[in-house]
Amino acid sequence: MIFGLFKTMYFFILHFEVRNLGYQERRKAIGKQLKYLKKNLGNIEDLIQAGASLENLSKRQKNCLETIKKVYEQQQSMWENKTQSVPQRIVSLTQPHIRPIVRGKVGKPIEFGAKLSVSCVDNYVFLDKISWENFNKSCHLKEQVEKYKETFGYYPESVHVDKIYRTRENRNWCKERGIRISGPKLGRPPKNVSEEEKKQAHSDECFRNAIEGKFGQAKRRFSLNLVMTKLPETSITSIAITFLVVNLSKLLRQFLSLFLSLFTNNRTGELIKPPFINFDYTLNNFYVLKLIDLSENSWSKVA
Repeated sequence: MIFGLFKTMYFFILHFEVRNLGYQERRKAIGKQLKYLKKNLGNIEDLIQAGASLENLSKRQKNCLETIKKVYEQQQSMWENKTQSVPQRIVSLTQPHIRPIVRGKVGKPIEFGAKLSVSCVDNYVFLDKISWENFNKSCHLKEQVEKYKETFGYYPESVHVDKIYRTRENRNWCKERGIRISGPKLGRPPKNVSEEEKKQAHSDECFRNAIEGKFGQAKRRFSLNLVMTKLPETSITSIAITFLVVNLSKLLRQFLSLFLSLFTNNRTGELIKPPFINFDYTLNNFYVLKLIDLSENSWSKVA
């Protein structure tokens, strides 16, 4: 048994660690690997029929065994049908809910993980949809706009979306409700574009960059790209909490700006001069509001 395991590992390294392996060689190697796996699964079934039990296995080991069986069925189906894809393809034994998502990016043509549909209103992020399966985001524009109306009581004046959202169906749906959708019109681009249209297109693109910045902020500052949880429920919770913290950081900055504005001089001349906040003026306001006790040179509590 141990010799067979080392033989399988040696065969895998010999064939699958080589770059630019030919199609026939790779197919032959996959076929042999599937035969090895089928033999091992058959041995387990024979042991169970002979009286062995899986009760001594932990829950994680049982789930891993069931996942291996599903992976074998998927790979065997692809090998027999000579295809490269299968519905709900499993790519991880410990996280069978993760699916490969083809993005076409340079260096990362395929990504793994949850796919999000997010909207941004006044620099606050709303997590509208999260799924482990690949989906077309353009189909959810109507639902997101309806959620906006349900939350704020009216339709937005305009929506600033990516190119994938600018379908004919979405354009007609927004036009019926008086919503302007960003981006050029469908069809051949016009030869002459007015300066006003160029300015509007530039403004829309700058406005749409806010959502891209939120993703970058969530990844760099709040570890959205370092989700370490394994279960689908805990991973979704971790992602949702990340966007919650992004919104809280925005709210905290607004409260801080409001707090500091209470201690700035309202005279226009002093607002232009650096520094923006006058230290003496701020200190006097703290003293008047009884936030500082100058006699004892210590902070005092405010009831």
